Amino acid sequence: MTASHNSRNFFLEGPAGRLEAILWTPSAPARHRPRLAAVVCHPHPLFGGTMHNKVVYQAAKSLDSLGLPVLRFNFRGAGLSAGKHDRGVGEQDDLRAALDFVAKQFPAVPVLLAGFSFGSWVGLRVGSEDGRVSHLVGLGVPVNSSDFSFLRSSTKPKLFVQGSADQFGAVEKVTRLAASLPGENRLVVVQGADHFFSGKLDQLDAAITTWLETSVFRPRH
Repeated sequence: MTASHNSRNFFLEGPAGRLEAILWTPSAPARHRPRLAAVVCHPHPLFGGTMHNKVVYQAAKSLDSLGLPVLRFNFRGAGLSAGKHDRGVGEQDDLRAALDFVAKQFPAVPVLLAGFSFGSWVGLRVGSEDGRVSHLVGLGVPVNSSDFSFLRSSTKPKLFVQGSADQFGAVEKVTRLAASLPGENRLVVVQGADHFFSGKLDQLDAAITTWLETSVFRPRH
């Protein structure tokens, strides 16, 4: 079930110029501030990755269904965003600008930062260091070609969702990575799924939703 939301298409100010963005906010008046606000980062723009990628969209839908405001945006050079691709360096500053926007929109609300593929490397790197981010989600983590050892200094709760047939992130490597990290970490392996979770987006949704409902939003005693 997807929550009813208001959708806003706009440009936020980034370090290399304007960044194309979409913000979903719950349409029903909230009695309380949201438990979390979410930002979802897209895959590699040089290979067609944008905020409209199906995995990014599904992740946003999953977060939206739990009543969270969700921001997606295009990194520099993707879609209608200004600037040029910067191999993940300038993109970290783009993400910090997005976090600045979310912090102004939802003051004092902790942020869940999720990313798919290239977006997971950028998102987890920035999110592990930024004090406004409380939870991290890596989808299709490209451990075959990218170094995620920076996560060993982060105790923030993390969810990893990986396809068993992911051609860019061997499950064995992701398993070792998750096991080596401090804090509460969960790895969900989607059996038979490739890097893009083709035909398995329902299981991606279930992994995100179950983690939030049972681990993040579990009743406090």
